[in-house]
Amino acid sequence: MKKPITLIIAEAGINHNGNINTAKKLINVAVDAGADFVKFQSFSAETLMTANAEKAEYQRNLTNNSESQFEMIEKLELKREAHEELIQYCNKKDIKFLSTAFDHVSIDMLSELDILIYKVPSGEITNLPYLRHIGGMGKPVIISTGMATLKEVEDALNIIVKSGTPKGEITVLHCNTEYPTPMQDVNLKAMLTIRDELGVKVGYSDHTLGIEIPIAAVALGATIIEKHFTLDRNLPGPDHRASLDPDELKAMVKAIRNIEKAMGDGIKQPSLSEIKNMPIARKSIVAKKFIKKGELFTEENLAVKRPGIGISPMEWDSLLGRVSDSDYDIDDFIV
Repeated sequence: MKKPITLIIAEAGINHNGNINTAKKLINVAVDAGADFVKFQSFSAETLMTANAEKAEYQRNLTNNSESQFEMIEKLELKREAHEELIQYCNKKDIKFLSTAFDHVSIDMLSELDILIYKVPSGEITNLPYLRHIGGMGKPVIISTGMATLKEVEDALNIIVKSGTPKGEITVLHCNTEYPTPMQDVNLKAMLTIRDELGVKVGYSDHTLGIEIPIAAVALGATIIEKHFTLDRNLPGPDHRASLDPDELKAMVKAIRNIEKAMGDGIKQPSLSEIKNMPIARKSIVAKKFIKKGELFTEENLAVKRPGIGISPMEWDSLLGRVSDSDYDIDDFIV
């Protein structure tokens, strides 16, 4: 059975730094890399967090500490007009636009903009009203599961299904929300646990440095890969350092497409490209020394040598003790 093509989401997120032209440059990078989707984030700082909400440790390390999380996030908002402009630009560039809604107003805005898929970010997986809202929108849903237990994932999944989204329209992404994620905390096998225990399509949202973990996830069966990218990791902002640069994003997409080809159909048989090598690399039964007609074939007068165009060495036992019906010189193929 042919493996389905992996959907690759190039996560621009908030790496536009609030600049619409930077956002368009990010779209160009995603197109050049060959991603299927480019994804942004839709939110209002006012509805997303309290004025005194603390930054995550990685945010404190990478941004101005005199600035609150509210102030940091407020500068990164994309207004409705910006969404419309970016959607139009994506259509022009022939790439699909996605955005993660972090609040009810943003969910409704994306609905009005006819978004293709809804994405539940890790932080909302325990937000019951939000999950009900998403589940009732009548669109496919992707759920990120960073920080969550399997029970929390199951609860969120059930809420979305009960709210109207068929289970077959939901893909659950294994995820770790530390930026960057330490390799020892990736726990990629948890993706398979989610698949097997909950009976859903799975994928992987990656926050590690580099590209090897998303590639491994595809080999394990991920149907969606989501990965942050940036124009330049040295730009100011909380997510740039843990994002791929343009060349790395392109390399990741290329590697994933190669892995898809390499997975094959699972049937063990000679490939079209190697059939020509069979007579060269395999061997045949030949005369080890001169054999007279009427002489018995024995281990002393037979040998196994390349090429493999005569009797297979797998017939060795059945050939021993037989009477030769012709003369054979050294290295002649036994027939």
